[in-house]
Amino acid sequence: MNDKRPLILLSNDDGVQAKGLNELIDMLSPMGDLLVMAPDGARSGAACGITSHNPLRYKVLSVRPGVKICACSGTPVDCVKLAIEKETDRRPDIVVSGINHGDNSSVRVHYSGTMGVALEGCMKGIPSVGFSLCDFDEDADFAPAAPYVHRITERILHTGLPSGVCLNVNFPKPSAEPYAGMKICRMARGTWSNEWYEADHPKGTKYFWLTGEYTNLEPEATDTDEWALAHGWVAVVPVTVDMTAYAALNSLKDLETL
Repeated sequence: MNDKRPLILLSNDDGVQAKGLNELIDMLSPMGDLLVMAPDGARSGAACGITSHNPLRYKVLSVRPGVKICACSGTPVDCVKLAIEKETDRRPDIVVSGINHGDNSSVRVHYSGTMGVALEGCMKGIPSVGFSLCDFDEDADFAPAAPYVHRITERILHTGLPSGVCLNVNFPKPSAEPYAGMKICRMARGTWSNEWYEADHPKGTKYFWLTGEYTNLEPEATDTDEWALAHGWVAVVPVTVDMTAYAALNSLKDLETL
């Protein structure tokens, strides 16, 4: 790899074989050298999880000029940690995750392995971004996202991001109409209900499949990622790794006095 070109670390939670990741490789390879370390299978919902009770393995799948692709047996966050410590002696200039097959707006960010990658990069002080497309189809159309991926990645490479902040970028499902543009938004307040499908096991026990119904708790708000996506905009949400509720600090001061 060329030390004069930016080093871009890529990962995802859909697995190294996913179309979204491979489209992202094609989009970003002209912009720098790519080190890809992705799970060897789907890890959706892994969030910021790490592997602590089992040994990890990874292997190099392919190497070509400017692109090295590796598959890891662990979580998306494991992939970031291993790639930085074991596969390069250069600090990545940016960590890029995705492109995810499925929506990661609103509270989905808390469960997202896609955003787990971006948050891990951010915690290591590396400018980081997660890209997601609101389409779960394995053969989803990622082409309309390409100019936005280029623009956002180039902007981050040139100017960085504030300390402790990464970006959560969601693309609407493509339609006959082009995207309206980009909106810098906040995440919508939402909640999940009816999260388990219950079925009878042949041996008489029960088992459960994770499912669920999402509800936007503020559908009229026009400054959220949910509103932007519903109106054809690419939603860009700055996400912070500092989870301190600063507004609550003073209201809890009484706990300091026994």
